[in-house]
Amino acid sequence: MSRFLGSHAINMDAKGRLAIPAKVREELAQLCDGRIVVTANADEERCLLIYPEPEWEELRPKIEALPNMNRAARRLQRLLLGNAAPMELDSAGRILVPPTLRSYAHLEKKLMLIGQGKKLELWSEERWFAWLDESSDDDEMPPEMEALSL
Repeated sequence: MSRFLGSHAINMDAKGRLAIPAKVREELAQLCDGRIVVTANADEERCLLIYPEPEWEELRPKIEALPNMNRAARRLQRLLLGNAAPMELDSAGRILVPPTLRSYAHLEKKLMLIGQGKKLELWSEERWFAWLDESSDDDEMPPEMEALSL
């Protein structure tokens, strides 16, 4: 299965349309015939998540199965399921990002599309570069990362 890697600077027009870069578009065509699901990231980072439809359909039952009497689980369900927007790339390889998702992620003209393996992230360019500049000295390293050698 293809994996999404790399970062792409892209633009969004005033109507909220953006063109998926050719290399990513080709992978999406192979994986899911260009059918994707765009949703809000549940983290405080306020970007959007883009899943190929089969990947989303594997994840969705796990989200739905969370105990909705738990406040954190309910919030996650509301953000991910409540903002999920199934869509298909048009003949020009474009998608139309719904206004609610554009607002949530503070998306304007300049964007960054970031490969994350099985999914993609869509960021405001300004927020992406600000996030890169943030110091991570305060972040606690999980045990799984202690043996990782880059």
